[in-house]
Amino acid sequence: MLDVSHVTKKYGKMTAVNDLSFHLNPGEVTVLLGPNGAGKSTLMKSVIGFLKYQGEITVAGYPNKSVEARRVLGYIPEMPALYPNLTVSEHMEFLARAYRMKDYKDRIEMLLERFELSDKRKKFGDELSKGMQQKLNLCLGLLPDPQMLMLDEPMIGLDPHAIKELKNVIEEMHDQGKTLLISTHIIDSVDMLWDRTLVLQNGLLRANVTRKELDDSNKTLEEMFFEVTEGVSQEHMREDAVSEEELNAEPEKKKSGLFGRR
Repeated sequence: MLDVSHVTKKYGKMTAVNDLSFHLNPGEVTVLLGPNGAGKSTLMKSVIGFLKYQGEITVAGYPNKSVEARRVLGYIPEMPALYPNLTVSEHMEFLARAYRMKDYKDRIEMLLERFELSDKRKKFGDELSKGMQQKLNLCLGLLPDPQMLMLDEPMIGLDPHAIKELKNVIEEMHDQGKTLLISTHIIDSVDMLWDRTLVLQNGLLRANVTRKELDDSNKTLEEMFFEVTEGVSQEHMREDAVSEEELNAEPEKKKSGLFGRR
């Protein structure tokens, strides 16, 4: 479903992602682990087509920036970028029409109900708490029901009920044969169903293991993670962290939308 071949992304002299290559099979749930500044968000933004990079990325056999790839690929960013002039319901309606979805009303109601946003449907984007914004962020990413979905630090800011519901959604999508790539630096948050784990550090792929391979090694996910990431230069990690933090900061005009509130 996803092929990443020799992908490198640099910011000036600093290399955020360094010659990455891996393949994700259809129907797999893959966890992308790494400390802050490992290059996880840079990799995801490259896959979705937000960044220029060296190398090749294909989704379902199509170049990742092609129309065909965008029809099957979904993305839930770490930081919501909502329009302050649109309500919760209008955000959902806007996205459904952008994707030219048909018979989407019931799916919108289902998602708002599952993530406890039904009573917030008339709230504007900037009236929501950070947790509510993240819930709407999830609903928007799940609405088109893509064949492959990337989630960047999806648990951050969610309450326990929403975390449980998101894990249920991930398991349901896995049962439906969907492909998921879930980025996180919190190992405890990925105790859900998963098939493969990628460990990224300082832009390098430190490990690519399946659940069976990990079970056969008699190691826990935490033990494997610390084994492959020990003794790495903290100075290098701080440089990467600054770059990713700057990258994740949305431009002010994007945050405020095209127009002010009505």
